[in-house]
Amino acid sequence: MEKKPFLPIVLGSDENAYGCVRLICEKYQVRPLLVCRRLLIPTMHSKLFDYRVIDHFDRDDVFVPSLLSILKEKSTVYEKLVVVTCSDYYTGLMVKHGQAFQGLVANPFPSASLLERFETKDRFYALCDEFGLDYPKTVIVEPQDRMTACDFLPFDFPIVVKPENSNAYEYLHLHFQEKKKVYFLTSKAEYLHVAAALNAANYHGKLIIQEFIRGGDDAMRVMNCYSGADGKVRVSCLGQPVLEEYEPSMLGNYAAIISRQDEALCQKVSSFLNAIGYRGFSNFDMKYDAATGRYLMFEINPRLGRSSFFVRAAGINMMEEMIEDVVFGRERDFHRGAAGAMWSNVPLRVLRKYVKNPILKKEIKQLSHHCWFTLLCKGDRSVKRVYRITRYYLSHFKKYRKYYFQKEDTPI
Repeated sequence: MEKKPFLPIVLGSDENAYGCVRLICEKYQVRPLLVCRRLLIPTMHSKLFDYRVIDHFDRDDVFVPSLLSILKEKSTVYEKLVVVTCSDYYTGLMVKHGQAFQGLVANPFPSASLLERFETKDRFYALCDEFGLDYPKTVIVEPQDRMTACDFLPFDFPIVVKPENSNAYEYLHLHFQEKKKVYFLTSKAEYLHVAAALNAANYHGKLIIQEFIRGGDDAMRVMNCYSGADGKVRVSCLGQPVLEEYEPSMLGNYAAIISRQDEALCQKVSSFLNAIGYRGFSNFDMKYDAATGRYLMFEINPRLGRSSFFVRAAGINMMEEMIEDVVFGRERDFHRGAAGAMWSNVPLRVLRKYVKNPILKKEIKQLSHHCWFTLLCKGDRSVKRVYRITRYYLSHFKKYRKYYFQKEDTPI
């Protein structure tokens, strides 16, 4: 029996996973296989993909044999298999155990030695120093120094506090009342409360303490890139978040983005990726510092971002970029997304209420009729799915009423 050309295998079940599935179906009419621990709301009741739910799939001892079995099974039917990771820990597992999957996966990932150089924020900032990328004033705090760290900060409150990797397995699986992805703190007392809570929860990782860069959500920037198997950037797309999520577990994630272009910034990031020999998808989070005119880097994620569907709004199908490269071997000139396209993960009424910048409010109004939503797919609207997704989007009204605060003045 003649083999089929390729099968995409998507690891995860969040908005990012559903967005990747949509992009694949849109371009290739291929039915992907989704593999996850459990289906989350974004992927429930969908008819776009097949799926396998595997208990504890994010653990090494389960991940390797389970995925290896799937790859071997599918390799008898398909010429090439591409694996799309939708979280940092799945990427880490793919890289860590790359030898086990050798010859079975067609698409590139960063090498283990390279991933080690940026998988935590302190290591990424060392890499920034080496290659001339700017980042906020930062203090790295070892676990034993948490309770005294704010006595020696080289900058004043307010501050931003983050775990060294908020997407790492340990932090994702911690459960305590004060838990957030990022903490905006205005006083020593607030810091000590958070530090004590982390100690009580037995968090063993480092803390990153940074100066708070003035500016609201719209001062943030996000860039998604794809670097080919040859280690050269093929495509990049810059976005300006106009609103972030505010629910504690989602704080710092982007709720809506308008695509932008900045030649100098794009060239700087591309040169960095080319210099380190990066391969695969990458996602940069940064903030524009109006006081200095610099873009300050926060982190690089070795995958597409949760909000990466904004790239499709800007005219680029990231799954097509990767598949054309590794499945069909078609060379494509470097290109970037178009400016002025809008993506949202919240209802437009939420944007109109909580985006305060009058210029952005006007732009949002102009773009509202052409806004892209990851989870609203015309060909995937069963009654159960429409009910679930509608409830999911409407839930943001309550969340913003409860959790929203203005960052541009004071982070409380």
